[in-house]
Amino acid sequence: MDKLLTVLFIILLFFMPILLKPALTQEKITKVAKDDPCTVWISVEGVDEPLPLEEYVLGVVAGEMPAQFQEEALKAQAIAARTYALRSTDNGKKTIAATVSAQVYKNKAERKERWGKEYKKNEQKLREAVEATSNQVIEYEGEMITAMFFSTSNGKTEAAQNYSGNPIPYLQSVDSPGEAEVAPEVERRQEMTLTEWNRKVGSSWNADRFTNLQLVRNQTGRVQKAVSDDFEMSGRDMRDALGLPSTDFNIAYDVTNQIVHVTTQGYGHGVGMSQYGAEAFAQKGWTAEQILAHYYTGTSINNFENNDSECLKTPPLANNSK
Repeated sequence: MDKLLTVLFIILLFFMPILLKPALTQEKITKVAKDDPCTVWISVEGVDEPLPLEEYVLGVVAGEMPAQFQEEALKAQAIAARTYALRSTDNGKKTIAATVSAQVYKNKAERKERWGKEYKKNEQKLREAVEATSNQVIEYEGEMITAMFFSTSNGKTEAAQNYSGNPIPYLQSVDSPGEAEVAPEVERRQEMTLTEWNRKVGSSWNADRFTNLQLVRNQTGRVQKAVSDDFEMSGRDMRDALGLPSTDFNIAYDVTNQIVHVTTQGYGHGVGMSQYGAEAFAQKGWTAEQILAHYYTGTSINNFENNDSECLKTPPLANNSK
């Protein structure tokens, strides 16, 4: 009996510090980061104080992906978001937007409001995904990539050359199967009056022009340009003008009611990693590394090291831009 009590006492001595150890909060993590001279701080537009890189990544994963996604999809998003942030801010030297113009960031209050009763569970799940990939970035030939990503594809991702005219070796078109099974809506339909169409397109259309309309598609099925009579517009510009979800669209005109019907496939620019594609692959058992290697051709995942010779000992001045 004495031996049993002794064993139990030893076990308690070992585990009690772990059991009583308080959970790390965002405030505590920030305090620890301030003591690390090589912490990268990210200044976000509309956020008063700069954030430690990993806390910023947590907010981006929360803003960009549903918390219900598979762990490996969330980890892939964390690595892509970290890479995008470091590259676009020059390792924290520049400010980054908190919207889709860069990548969506949600602060703690916004996460609480979005998740409600699920906040603690979701916060822990996403934090674990971020911590599991801490400092990991995507590189191509030794350089961090521009890790573009988007919501949903039409079954193929878009090549950077089709999107911007600039060929980028790691942003090629690849297959992205299974999204229709996991995405809430791949195909979307919308309609507008002829008056609204003309206002958005900035030209006067009639039935004949719709009859002669040709949608010239590239190898990914997306519209590269729309041509009719003396009218020509790139698919990307038409998507922007009409506010379409993607550049994979079809147009039909109802002559009787003078209504334009537009059907689109996918959501987003289509370049880089499809987020719902990542979830589809994760559900099939793919790891984050496999997902990223698929969407970013010829890349590898490596650990980021802050090589700034000064390694700032304090965070940069607060960003006061609103």
